[in-house]
Amino acid sequence: MNETLRTLCDRVSVRSFLPDQITRAELDAVLEAGKNAPTGMNRQSPVFIVVQDKTLRDRLSALNAEAGGINGDPFYGAPTVICVVVKNGIHTNTEDGSLAIGNMLNAAFSLGLGSCWIHRCREMMCTDYGKELLEKLGLSDYTGVGCCILGYPKDGFPPKKERKQDYVRYLV
Repeated sequence: MNETLRTLCDRVSVRSFLPDQITRAELDAVLEAGKNAPTGMNRQSPVFIVVQDKTLRDRLSALNAEAGGINGDPFYGAPTVICVVVKNGIHTNTEDGSLAIGNMLNAAFSLGLGSCWIHRCREMMCTDYGKELLEKLGLSDYTGVGCCILGYPKDGFPPKKERKQDYVRYLV
């Protein structure tokens, strides 16, 4: 199996992180992978909002937790959060953002970084604070798709779970 397929097949979500910030080179590599994800008609609708400031990260974590009705940190202590937002009115915007997140998750794993897709970005960006952030960035006509959290795994990578047996069906 080649390196790309091994990354795609071996990647797992990490839910426990060291507090150490990832390097700028690691972040840039992950973002580059996200930017190169396919998009409908090459519209390149996603925009990545990178949050590494702890105060802002914690505020977003609290918004996400509130939206999900959960206690604790839905970002699992990850020091970097990438909120993926997409332009409204593009019929493939959710798919475009999802592919970008998938690329970033796989790129992170290939670099030895832990990552996880975190839902409720749409709900976060619908709050007054989320709308304020989007407006400040000139993105008031954008909506959230998901967050990609990044960091160094605290306890290594968890074991990969078995895949279900009936994933594939053939029409012949």
